[in-house]
Amino acid sequence: MPVIIIAEIGINHNGDIRLAKQLIDGAKLAGCDAVKFQKRTLDVVYSKEELDKLRESPWGSTNREQKQGLEFSMDQYKEIDAYCKEKNIKWFFSAWDVQSQRDMRIFNCEYNKVASPMLGHLELLSEIASEKKHTFISTGMSTLEEIDQVVKIFRDADCPFELMHCNSTYPMPNNQANLKMIPVLRERYRCNVGYSGHEEGRIVSFIACIQGATSLERHITLNKGMYGSDQGASIEIYDLCKLVNDIRGINEIVGDGKKEIAETEKGARKKLRYYE
Repeated sequence: MPVIIIAEIGINHNGDIRLAKQLIDGAKLAGCDAVKFQKRTLDVVYSKEELDKLRESPWGSTNREQKQGLEFSMDQYKEIDAYCKEKNIKWFFSAWDVQSQRDMRIFNCEYNKVASPMLGHLELLSEIASEKKHTFISTGMSTLEEIDQVVKIFRDADCPFELMHCNSTYPMPNNQANLKMIPVLRERYRCNVGYSGHEEGRIVSFIACIQGATSLERHITLNKGMYGSDQGASIEIYDLCKLVNDIRGINEIVGDGKKEIAETEKGARKKLRYYE
């Protein structure tokens, strides 16, 4: 079964619809199956004290101004929806609060996503599971007991899901990938397990797919030097193209496990086995 490859645009569009469309174009060019965004109701997700903190950004000098600058409006998401349909690529989102999840239902996206920080938000989890759409559930910064609770919510709601092994360090050092968790999660929960990566290169994601990851999510960017907290944990379009190409060839690389003399070996065998 082919790996579902998701290009996480997230907030790397920096509030600019033109950048968002360029990122969608890059994901389509690379051969990704879908792009993903984020949706938050700022006054629900963050306290007034947090939003009023000083923070210099292209949009102003407070946290509120920075986060408002990064948040797309519903009209902008309507434009994203139309553009993805035009480009024939799926799109979906991770909501950080119940109201955002409800608001975004108008787009009838095929998938849902639970971001790692939301694994303890039981009301939001139940809201997502009630939609009964295939849901990707990232498992960064969580315990197995917390994942147990999430899995129960989705199974009780009869909502299809797959877990995504994840380390929520931005960017993640390769030596913290712990990819052996992919088969551990698969065995414990008897479900498909993907990988949501925040590393800088391609090798960890490729190995995750060799380990049997059924989905792969990577943050993407036009330029890692752009403004934004997620840019350093993102992959540029050129590397994304190479990664997708490598992943699409995994089945041929792995083969079928049957020991046979390949057609390409027969000439060498005849030449080098002089004693036969």
